[in-house]
Amino acid sequence: MSNPPAARGPSILTVPEGDNRERMVCPDCGFINYENPKIVVGAVCLWQEQFLLCRRAINPRRGYWTLPAGYLELNESTMAGAMREAWEEAEARITIDGLLAVYDIPRISQVQIIYRARLDAPEFAAGAESLEVKLFAWNEIPWHELAFPSVRWALEHYRDCAASGDFTARSTPA
Repeated sequence: MSNPPAARGPSILTVPEGDNRERMVCPDCGFINYENPKIVVGAVCLWQEQFLLCRRAINPRRGYWTLPAGYLELNESTMAGAMREAWEEAEARITIDGLLAVYDIPRISQVQIIYRARLDAPEFAAGAESLEVKLFAWNEIPWHELAFPSVRWALEHYRDCAASGDFTARSTPA
């Protein structure tokens, strides 16, 4: 009795029936490997007009400062994900005040959903993905050491909203 040939998995690049773009398809079973954008969730977190930032302990951009943010998990709401990321990266408990921005970043296949939040207490510590966590007044933010453009976009959008009193969510990068 011989063994059946091993399945190859998604190994052929083709346009599946009813689709309009190439996908990796398994020639044995027809499985289609859909690759979709990643959703990042996070928050601009404040305590008495100071911004909570985390110095990254992981790549990409290890050693640079970022908002507490990361990938949304399966079966998780975006708000719950932002709160989880604040805990994982900064051991901070936060209260979400509202949506700040949704950044579509097609060049890296990401959609970033950033909330406005406040720390429940000035208690925080570096989580496993952070080297350190710190509160910064606006004029103390290490602008040249920010990990990603979207960190700057979110901080600047928050400040613009606070100055005008209009917290309308932004839907594209600055």
